[in-house]
Amino acid sequence: MLTASLFWCGVSFAQEEAPAEKESVFHKVEGWYEENMNYATIATLMAVESSFIPFPSEVVIPPAAYIASKPDSHLNIFLVVLFGTLGALVGALFNYFLSLSLGRLIVYRFADSRIGRLCLLSSEKVKRAEDYFNEHGKVSTFVGRLIPAIRQLISIPAGLAKMNILSFCVYTLMGALVWNSVLALLGYLAQGQQDLIDRYSHELSVVILGVLALALLYFVWKKIRK
Repeated sequence: MLTASLFWCGVSFAQEEAPAEKESVFHKVEGWYEENMNYATIATLMAVESSFIPFPSEVVIPPAAYIASKPDSHLNIFLVVLFGTLGALVGALFNYFLSLSLGRLIVYRFADSRIGRLCLLSSEKVKRAEDYFNEHGKVSTFVGRLIPAIRQLISIPAGLAKMNILSFCVYTLMGALVWNSVLALLGYLAQGQQDLIDRYSHELSVVILGVLALALLYFVWKKIRK
């Protein structure tokens, strides 16, 4: 997902004398990002990613940083990281206060409910995040933001443990800042590979569609197996 998302914004221009070619996946995706990606969109999507709703940050920050690295872009790469980090804090606070108000029993029941399963939650995942929090303490809300399997869920045990809200915000901001900076750097580096992306845009489009198809088949197979 991370590698594929870095190349979603590839651009290729046909010569004026040549007939118009069919618009590639990259043209469509890049066009959508350039029209819809702004700081409010980035913050909103990162808030969703930081909550319990399954949504990858890899399809938000790297493409936004890719666009921001262009000379005529309306985005600034530093503001992309800033608003992405603030959005991540909002999503983490949502998890924090939700678990704080509902309590441990309801949180675990929700994780095993049908809606929870649709959100790719389970009591085992929540238990893993809670064990990690109990083992490492407050600093886990910082380190946990850098671990894919823990990142979105680490704010739940923090809420269950009634962690100090100021400490929670500081650690969450630092962890989200580091993670978003890494993703932004990858998006920026991808801009330097513009010629390579242009050359293999068709092949990369096929690869991306293949990965999406495999992910869909895996999701369907998992549901059927259950």
